[in-house]
Amino acid sequence: PDGKILKACDLVDRKLVVEDPASGDVRELDFDYTSEGAHIMGIAVAPDGTLCGGTAFPMRFFSYDPKTDEWVNRESYHQWNTVARAGDRFFVGGYGGGFLLEWDPSKEWAPTVKGKEDCNPRYLTECTPVIHRPHDLLPYPDGKTVVLAGTPGYGYTGGGLLFWNRETEQAEVVEHAELLPDQSTQSLVALPDRKILGGSTTSAGTGGEVKAKQAELYILDLDTKKIEWHEPLFPGVQGYTDLWVSSDGLAYGVADQKTFFVFDPIKRKVIHQQDLSEEFGPTTSQQGPRVFVSSPGGDLYMLFRKGVGQVDLEDYGIKMLADSPVTIGPGGDYLDGKIYFGSGSHLYSYQVPTQ
Repeated sequence: PDGKILKACDLVDRKLVVEDPASGDVRELDFDYTSEGAHIMGIAVAPDGTLCGGTAFPMRFFSYDPKTDEWVNRESYHQWNTVARAGDRFFVGGYGGGFLLEWDPSKEWAPTVKGKEDCNPRYLTECTPVIHRPHDLLPYPDGKTVVLAGTPGYGYTGGGLLFWNRETEQAEVVEHAELLPDQSTQSLVALPDRKILGGSTTSAGTGGEVKAKQAELYILDLDTKKIEWHEPLFPGVQGYTDLWVSSDGLAYGVADQKTFFVFDPIKRKVIHQQDLSEEFGPTTSQQGPRVFVSSPGGDLYMLFRKGVGQVDLEDYGIKMLADSPVTIGPGGDYLDGKIYFGSGSHLYSYQVPTQ
């Protein structure tokens, strides 16, 4: 009513800017409010021993140090869909654009700017529309290659793979037609001898048409970037939610959040499968779900929406360790005897029982 103009309303930093056209005066006002907060996209342990990840709406980076109970909250470069540690570095695969970042926690944070070298996290590359919405990020154990997977751009069907060479700092993008036509990769895990095991999804990019009838498991050679074997292991399955490989080379997986299976990559056969629906309900789900969580000692845990389970690596049985008081959302990592996971905008932990 007095003619003043609201020039800016920043809900993240909680500031209002008001201008008086008559006098030219500009006032900056602080305000506060409470809300549920931005929802967590995914969580992983960083090289500095903190729990790190990203949120959406607004897109922020967070870091939590369990030893000091300290939080760091910063503006992030877009939406961090997938996060993974590789030695002393922390990689990020993000939406939109299917971008790849590399963060060195030992150095000072410098906000990411595309095309600017002295940033930390550093922008490496992007591959939209081949990948626009990442679903998994695999730093191969030899330290030379990072693989990004996900669904394509809006209106597209079929997503490819991005291979980042850490030594040459060059990217190679392989499109879906050269992999599994009309499908995207949802889950990845490393096999010996520079092979990877991938699980696909029939999901298209947002607004795209689903064309494939069922998802498949495949083995790919990192040097040739060619698929050596692929098969729809379970009729009608639409996506392989997550994968994990044990020290004896067996692959553990979940399909459609409800079918647990154990796969022998050498024999290329399923040696165990179980419907989780009745006893455990669906596993967690997110654009980078991290359903499987393993300890440094090799114990394997699973995150279900209703609780935390443990897998017996001898007989493949699953037991529910604890029901969760909240619906478990994105996973998930293990640090100092605790499993960390997200639910909505909150970070939670579960103390694993001592044997």
